[in-house]
Amino acid sequence: MRAIFMGTPEFSVPVLRAMLAEGIEVAAVLTQPDRPRGRGKGVVCSPVKEEALRHGLTVLQPEKIRQPEVVRTLRALSADIAVVVAFGQILSKEVLEAPRLGCINVHASLLPMYRGAAPIQHVILDGQKETGVTTMFMDEGLDTGDMLLQTVVSIAADETGGSLTEKLSAAGADLLIETLRQLEAGTLTRTPQTGETCYVGMIRKSMGRMDWSRPAVELERQIRGLSPWPSAFTYRDGKLLKIWAALVCEGSAGRPGEVVETARDSFLVQTGQGRLQVMEVQPEGKKRMEAAAYLRGYPITPGTMLGEAPLQRQ
Repeated sequence: MRAIFMGTPEFSVPVLRAMLAEGIEVAAVLTQPDRPRGRGKGVVCSPVKEEALRHGLTVLQPEKIRQPEVVRTLRALSADIAVVVAFGQILSKEVLEAPRLGCINVHASLLPMYRGAAPIQHVILDGQKETGVTTMFMDEGLDTGDMLLQTVVSIAADETGGSLTEKLSAAGADLLIETLRQLEAGTLTRTPQTGETCYVGMIRKSMGRMDWSRPAVELERQIRGLSPWPSAFTYRDGKLLKIWAALVCEGSAGRPGEVVETARDSFLVQTGQGRLQVMEVQPEGKKRMEAAAYLRGYPITPGTMLGEAPLQRQ
């Protein structure tokens, strides 16, 4: 089988590796253009490009995959199939039809639920107990194509966005290989998506800000779901304070955002319903640290209020 691979982030890399290990001929790899990143704004290539270059594969980085010259290039590759894993661009009808058999997407949810850009984080934010991966033939809609295979993945009580991404990435690699095997054998079944669905948009930095009037259980899921990016955060004395780990506790004394109790290794913050026992933090400009280390360097007393952002300069 001759394939085109389209992907960009680290999540996509295990699928590409699995295809190469399976002996699938990868005619070309498409990924997003190199972008400036980090404090120094140095130009960095995507994890998929790095992996492709290690294997000596042809790499294409179109700014817009819909452009006619890109479509012509894809058609000229004479591929049987294209595999798309978190590529980062919408594919036009012409692109979808460029490979002989079309395009197969590896999507990190149990479709038809959690269509869209950020299903991994949202299943944690919503308190789901399980999620999974779906392979589907792509159409012009957003994650609306016919489903092929699915695999279920349990969500642990302490699951973070980062740890679940790794689980689903590995599961997606295995599922894609089984999908391609059945495709070659002619045993693959297409199932149209029906029933309840939801769409989840991109994760934005502003989503990390903690609203202490919300229940503790929701804030704890926010901490885990948005780790490692953008991370949950609040403010203390006008300075950013990221919260990396916390436990849900009972209690109703105090105002939302008020530190109601401190201990050697943690501190309790009142929420709209229950309390959060904060176990790991990151002060502005510092590294992540256990709450015990934070309390030694930044003593905090009951009655301290968290959440007030610094005043913006005019």
